Formats: sequence, C-alpha cells, structure tokens
Amino acid sequence: MKGILSFLYQWLIFIPILVVTSIVTAILVMLGCSIGNRKFWGYTPPEYWSKIVCKAALCKIRVKQNDKLDPNGSYIFIANHQGAFDIFLTYGYLGHNIKWVQKHELRKIPFVGKASEIAGHVFVDSSNTRALAQTIEKAEDELEKGVSMAIFPEGQRTYTGKMGRFKKGAYIIATQMKLPIVPITLNGPYDILKIHSRVMSFGKEMEIIVHDPISTEGLTELDIPDLIKRTHEVIESQLWDKYK
Repeated sequence: MKGILSFLYQWLIFIPILVVTSIVTAILVMLGCSIGNRKFWGYTPPEYWSKIVCKAALCKIRVKQNDKLDPNGSYIFIANHQGAFDIFLTYGYLGHNIKWVQKHELRKIPFVGKASEIAGHVFVDSSNTRALAQTIEKAEDELEKGVSMAIFPEGQRTYTGKMGRFKKGAYIIATQMKLPIVPITLNGPYDILKIHSRVMSFGKEMEIIVHDPISTEGLTELDIPDLIKRTHEVIESQLWDKYK
C-alpha cells in the first residue's frame, strides 16, 4: 500500500510541481537576467525553486554551515555527487551565490538549458585540453565579487552511494584562478533517487556540510594530486557510515 501511495504521489503531485516550477523558474531567470541584475536573477529564483522541490519531496534538511567563509568572497565549491537531488540540496541550502560547472549535454534540456546559459553557468567539454582552457576562460568571465563556482569532480552520480575518483578539472580551474577550494559533503540524495531510476523515495533526510576553505595561493598543477587527495578525504570523513 505504501508503494502505491508513493507512486501516486510521485506522478500526480511531485512531478507536476517539478515541471511547473522548473518552467516558471527558467522563464524568470531568462527574463530577469536579460533586463535586470544577472547576479540576483541567476541565483535567487533557482534557490527558491530548489527549496520548493525539496519540500515537495517531503525531505528533512540538515545544514552545517561554516562561519570561516566570507559571504562576499568567491570560492570553488567541490562536492560529492550522490544523485539528482544534489543540485536542489546545494542550490537551496548552501547559502552562497553560485554558478555551476556542468556537462555540456545539459544545455539540451528544454528551458533549463537555455536559462542556465543566460544565467552564466559554465558548460564544460572535457574532451580535450583546448576545450578545458575555454571552460576556464568562461569561468573567469562569469565570476564576480560574491559569486562562486560549484563543481562535482566525480563527473557523474554514484552507482553505489560511495564516492568515486575525482577528476582534476575542478582543481585546474581553482589553481589557475587562485580561488580557495571549499569541500562539501552531501548525504542523503542517493536514497531519494538513484542514478537511472525513475522511482523516488519520499520523506528522506538530506544533509549538507560545508568544510573549511583550502587556499590555492602559490599552488600549481603539480600540487593538484595532493589537493584531490585532501579534499576527497575531507568530504568522505563526514559521509554517513553507509556511504563510506
């Protein structure tokens, strides 16, 4: 009986809410960024959209902020990638104005892809060195005071709930732009909607933990392996036991 009720809730209530709010948010972002302050319109509507989606999924949210971060500073936020709800958890509850560095395939999503482009999110093509260099240039153009980048260095969602290997693209961006790296631990999105699944679980708990910033001043590409190891360990240290 519980499974039937969950199925009905997903398709009769949650999905319509998700579709309608996604379209409305995308329109607000496109219009607002075109005629108004892109820093505000590119972030605030998606922030509230994310919170609405989390509430519609009946999620219980726990947030552990970090008072060592400057609200007017710029950072490279690096998080583990558990599931589709990573976006909503981070966007809605991180508390910092962010631009996403995301796969270029996501540009094809109706409304959302175009809104992301207009808002200044960076679509990365890691197929070659030149494409990565263009990504870095785009990121530098989009960053301004108080705006940060958010990246999932695993490149894709986990299949098991456990963390995978981190790719170095995010760290190249951070070291070249001399921006602090902030590791983020995400717990719970894997339990709501697993990769390639269409069946959701409602009423689950999600948690976002913001760790201390790591300076990249004076670091080069040669330091990236150590940075990857350090951030991977920091993020993994606060994962729930079942994800370790």
